[in-house]
Amino acid sequence: MDWQELTDLTHGQPFVVERVRLAGSGVAIEGQFETPQLAQLSADDQVFVAAFVRSHGSIKEMERIFGVSYPTVKSRLNRIAERLDFVDTDPAPTGADVVDRLQRGEISVQEALAELERSR
Repeated sequence: MDWQELTDLTHGQPFVVERVRLAGSGVAIEGQFETPQLAQLSADDQVFVAAFVRSHGSIKEMERIFGVSYPTVKSRLNRIAERLDFVDTDPAPTGADVVDRLQRGEISVQEALAELERSR
């Protein structure tokens, strides 16, 4: 069964993978594995995301590929983005990080206290 077949079969409902077999080695692992967020998208949305990545994020190229307007591409990207959790690219520093920077003299005591207060 391929991934699109599985996606069609589940009709967008959440599912859990309970067995994984490593191709070539025959080793199987059983447990409960959540599927990656991108795998939880519909097959059409997965194709759309793949095309967006392959076009290096060019909305103009997406307009050309799918024969749709700029607002249509943006709307679809926004809809897909709402379904995905994003990695925080600027996480609050941990207490240990702040103390390390303070010890190295990179920040003052006041700056360290302010950062620790913000991360609460």
